[in-house]
Amino acid sequence: MRHVKLSTMLMYDGNPRAAADQVTDLERAGLDLVWVAEAYGFDSPTLMGYLAAKTETVQIGAGILNVFSRTPGALLQTAAGLDNVSAGRAVLGLGASGPQVIEGFHGLPYERPLGRTREVIDIVRQGMRREPLEHSGRSFTLPLPEDQGLGLGKPLKLLTRPERASVPIWVAALGEANVAMTAELADGWIPHLFHPEKAASVWGDALAKGRAKRSPDLEPLQATAGGMLAIGEGEETKALLDFARPLYALYVGGMGARGKNFYNDLACHYGYEQEAKEIQDLYLSGKKREAEALVPREWLEAGNLVGPESYVKERIEAFREAGITHLQVMPASDDPAATVAQVKEWLG
Repeated sequence: MRHVKLSTMLMYDGNPRAAADQVTDLERAGLDLVWVAEAYGFDSPTLMGYLAAKTETVQIGAGILNVFSRTPGALLQTAAGLDNVSAGRAVLGLGASGPQVIEGFHGLPYERPLGRTREVIDIVRQGMRREPLEHSGRSFTLPLPEDQGLGLGKPLKLLTRPERASVPIWVAALGEANVAMTAELADGWIPHLFHPEKAASVWGDALAKGRAKRSPDLEPLQATAGGMLAIGEGEETKALLDFARPLYALYVGGMGARGKNFYNDLACHYGYEQEAKEIQDLYLSGKKREAEALVPREWLEAGNLVGPESYVKERIEAFREAGITHLQVMPASDDPAATVAQVKEWLG
């Protein structure tokens, strides 16, 4: 039976320091990995460095850094620097994000996201081995060639010696081609709003296609997914699922534009075409509450771990059977550390 580890997403509302300080309690309770997002909020590396100083054993992952707003060299420096200050606990989560963030916040064209991600992975791995950076691709050329009227640079290797010769690289991917590339090249996969029972039908072929090209030098692909965690009897506990509705509605309805929303596409692949259209229409019209009400209860039930102990254990097994190696949990309880410790005990 596949051993499942526990991960969580650093959740904060206005004060990331307070949220980061809580990670030490979760670490003592058995948390294996904490992901730090940035989207268009605070930058992830600063918070990851803060976490490295506050913790001792938990892995610290960027969840995610986009491949547009930083050069491959800058991403290499971040991975190597974090791995040093954390004594080898860094995980580099990469992704293409989407046009809304890349074009709207960073002012960069959203071009060739898959090819760009592939090239970044190659350059970062090259750099972590302290090899001189040499690359010729459609997105990046290192060093710049003389025929561009430049040519003053030369291949440089990382100035400082990394803690490790590699850091795990995980990729956030939903589309078929992106998932196939992830299964081929990455150490781990980050699928958002995961539905365990529908995963094989949505991504099975893409994962198989990528694994067929996977280098034998790479370990088997890991994956992280999960959701809200609340253990208890009765409708009061089940009612907590409603607190997940705003997140689902935000991504399906508002994280992108009409015709260019990866999460809306995912909802359609899951079989929720009508709901996806209506959620987007309402959300983009400013009717967020109405949009939230249309998020399918079935999806909320499947993608989260909320209910009696026996039911939560069933959901954990569903995630395990779907290939998840790092169960993502966001405890909704008065004592999050105790809840994490309880699930850690179940996992063995």
